[in-house]
Amino acid sequence: MKLRYSATSPYVRKVVVLALETGLDARIERVPTAAAPTKANPEIAAENPLAKVPSLTTDDGQHLYDSPVICEYLDSLHDGARAFPTPGPLRWTALRQQALADGILDAALLIRYEMSRPADRQWADWSAGQKRKVTQALDALEAEASRLGDQVTIGTIAIGCALGYLDFRFAADDWRRGRPTLAAWYEKFAARPSMAATQPKDPA
Repeated sequence: MKLRYSATSPYVRKVVVLALETGLDARIERVPTAAAPTKANPEIAAENPLAKVPSLTTDDGQHLYDSPVICEYLDSLHDGARAFPTPGPLRWTALRQQALADGILDAALLIRYEMSRPADRQWADWSAGQKRKVTQALDALEAEASRLGDQVTIGTIAIGCALGYLDFRFAADDWRRGRPTLAAWYEKFAARPSMAATQPKDPA
């Protein structure tokens, strides 16, 4: 399989963490790919018309996108514990957690994009609205952090990657302030080998 890859993408990180947790990483070739909303990339657009990473090409040549679809596909390829629980309350919780964490990332990236605009074209109310979404989502995670435990699901993987991205791009905001239970959970989850091996960093 081939994975269109960016080392700083939290969505790509979700996929790689799941691949590492399920023992599938060795079956995946990572293909470094530049994908920016303002720059066309015909190569990735030929596989993913949204021209975003991650995008996965399966062994039989099918192109899958984006991270929730890719993660669920990979989870179907192994015989170990599933990151996507079987239908029932645990599954809906894991999917809801993934949606909440992905929502944090969506809002955070919109802030990043707004900050990249010329100063006289930036819309402060837009960034404030996105930041409010992040804050509300973090508060919701703090409220349920005591129930996250040691489980590894698509929900906890997505949460871990979202919090890691906030550390990476918005460290000054200190998401841990006022959220001790979530911070304690993340400290333990971030120590997992799959998380440590995918720690984002800017290219040298």
